[in-house]
Amino acid sequence: YRAVLGSINMFREKKKEIATINLEYHFLIRASAALEKLKLLCGEEKEFSNPSHLLELYTQAILDMTYFEENKLVDEDFPEDSSPQKVEELISFLSEPEILVKENNVNSKSCDLLGDELLECLSWRRGALLYMYCHSLTKRREWLSRKSNLLQKYLVDGINYLLQMLNYRCPIQLNEGVSFQDVDTAKLLSAGIFSDIHVLAMMYSGEMCYWGLKHCAYQQPESCEVDTGVSGAGCTLHKEPLDFREVGEKILKKY
Repeated sequence: YRAVLGSINMFREKKKEIATINLEYHFLIRASAALEKLKLLCGEEKEFSNPSHLLELYTQAILDMTYFEENKLVDEDFPEDSSPQKVEELISFLSEPEILVKENNVNSKSCDLLGDELLECLSWRRGALLYMYCHSLTKRREWLSRKSNLLQKYLVDGINYLLQMLNYRCPIQLNEGVSFQDVDTAKLLSAGIFSDIHVLAMMYSGEMCYWGLKHCAYQQPESCEVDTGVSGAGCTLHKEPLDFREVGEKILKKY
């Protein structure tokens, strides 16, 4: 509980801005309301507070607040001077719920407290942010000539987050005990595709692998925790260097 309350502090400055922002930014108002409710709940006795509900409120506030900041970066086409720090901060904020779970619930998995859908959303948002940032960077020839190693890092991290998103839920095993009305939908579920965002994540991953081959061909492969099988088989990933060609071919073939 102290960790959750302490983490709320990072939003205080943003909350001051909310009062002066037009009401059309509904997600900012919703984030502020979630934080206020969270502070009230954290003040209650522990037996009346549900940790999973607290984390859900906290995560939703982070998702709403960072969405506003992401849109500003995209609208400004990721300014070269300030974007590296802002992107790093957003990735850090979006990683906070999982960090809280690991630090305060050593015997619980993130999947148990946050749920697959929130974990998918957190991974998707980090991966999509890095995809948009890399898309902007690939159009800057002078920057690429000086900092292709940074592009490689962003690509590897982004692909990792997107593949995590695709691997949180297991594919539906079609058998006699599973009834379905639409064959095409059943095929998608059996392949671990549960929404249009899953399809978009595959497309983004494939395109980022292409950028890696095009702009980082002479860089050493980076090691990261990534399941290159892209099979949708749970939360556990193994550590190996990311091969842009291998991962790209697998993901785009499935796509």
